[in-house]
Amino acid sequence: MQLRAPAILIAARPHGETAVIARMLTQAHGVVAAYIAGGRGRQLRPVVIPGNLVQADIRAKSDSQLPFARLELTQSRGPWLSEPLPASAISWICAITASALPERNPYPRLYEALSALLDAVCNAPSARGWAPALASYEVLLLRELGYGGTKPDIGSLGDALEILRANEGPIARYLLADTRADVLAARQLLMQRLERMV
Repeated sequence: MQLRAPAILIAARPHGETAVIARMLTQAHGVVAAYIAGGRGRQLRPVVIPGNLVQADIRAKSDSQLPFARLELTQSRGPWLSEPLPASAISWICAITASALPERNPYPRLYEALSALLDAVCNAPSARGWAPALASYEVLLLRELGYGGTKPDIGSLGDALEILRANEGPIARYLLADTRADVLAARQLLMQRLERMV
């Protein structure tokens, strides 16, 4: 296996003393997990942040081996992690994507939607600008994984919150049923912060 592609880093967990195992969403290859030597070091720590857009050079000797990756930062989401609402949105978006998607199945529509949603979270003046996109992304994720749903018609923040509330049951039942970690905690924190806006 050898590929070089733009990727959205959706999860990173420590491995050993200095390395990281990262999960990245690519347009053509879907989710790819890879070992990043020195991922917790001073140079790579700002790169290995969920939500960041990276150029990934991924190599493995065989398909059964965990590949090694070298990453170059293309776009950082770091500046928004100090803001509570955007930080909780980025955390939830990346956590649900990393937990729900199987590895190495391409989902080009989800890649495009996730990229656009992260851009909206980071560039919109308030959550009113990206909450409808978040609700649509959750519905798209359910639909792409075979759990139905139609693209919602969202006219206001209230409509977006109503759809987000309705999505919680199907997400917990279908997408997160087999996960050990409490991924929904990130969503509950985000929803508490969004509810304060209404």
